[in-house]
Amino acid sequence: MDVQRWIARRETQWQELEALLKRLETKGLKSLKADEIALLASLYRSVSADLARAKTNQLGETIIQQLQTLTSRSYSQIYQGSRKQEWRAVLSFYLWGFPSVVYESRIYIAIATFLFMVGALIAWWFSWRDPSFLALVVPERLISLVRDRGELWMGSILGSEPLASSGIAINNMTVCFRTVAGGITGGLLTAYFLFFNGILLGAIGALVQQNGLAYPFWAFVFPHGALELPAIFLAGAAGLLIAKALLFPAPYRRIDAFKIYGNQAAQLMFGVVPLLLIAGAIEGFISPNPAIPAPFKYLGGTLLLCGLLAYFRNRPSSL
Repeated sequence: MDVQRWIARRETQWQELEALLKRLETKGLKSLKADEIALLASLYRSVSADLARAKTNQLGETIIQQLQTLTSRSYSQIYQGSRKQEWRAVLSFYLWGFPSVVYESRIYIAIATFLFMVGALIAWWFSWRDPSFLALVVPERLISLVRDRGELWMGSILGSEPLASSGIAINNMTVCFRTVAGGITGGLLTAYFLFFNGILLGAIGALVQQNGLAYPFWAFVFPHGALELPAIFLAGAAGLLIAKALLFPAPYRRIDAFKIYGNQAAQLMFGVVPLLLIAGAIEGFISPNPAIPAPFKYLGGTLLLCGLLAYFRNRPSSL
């Protein structure tokens, strides 16, 4: 291999890449035209091949170091730009994409909410008329604590807030992902999880109301429930979308329906996870905190719910 001849033939491209990198590093990606960006990628691949050849033929430390620097700078600029685009895509999704998916899924969200609320109302009605019904739903320990001692159970969180917060978030995510996975059963398990969680909340609501503890109980629930309950409804909608793809794929082929509705369900869950993380932090640190007056908790929960609803309206006007 004639080293000097090879260097003379390749050096023009190295200098061209160096010039593009200088512009990119000083003025940013906007300083390059579309054809120059394509040229940058092509030169990067070419110089990477030159570096491999220089190492294989041991062409000298100076040449290898020069080519190594060029490829490192090129990699940094090309893939840093890619990462920036990825972060912009994530930001765009949470600003506009997620509210748009929520709007597109509004019928399924309404059905999920309905199933939950029907369960809650039925449980509250039976618990109020027949207190023995509570024993079928609520653990005896909680019933005894509320009825016999006139206390709520949330104080057990105090003193272990970080651990409690992470545990709550993980438990809520488990419930939501089970609800989504229930769509594979044709939506039967999704409907069951929604209905059962409604029954549990309705029965506990009746229990605390019967024993004069409704005000502090709902003060505890309001701050995190403003995010947690909508997250459950969204997860229920995701499960129902999967059930639709399974049972009613028309006008698509079933495989295409799974792709379309599965993608829609996945986007809903991308939005649900942050809601559950925030709700878990609130439930661990704020909801059980006795230093925060109940009226402030009610106000905080109301503001969170209103803010969430306003956020869901933040979508392109064409939808």
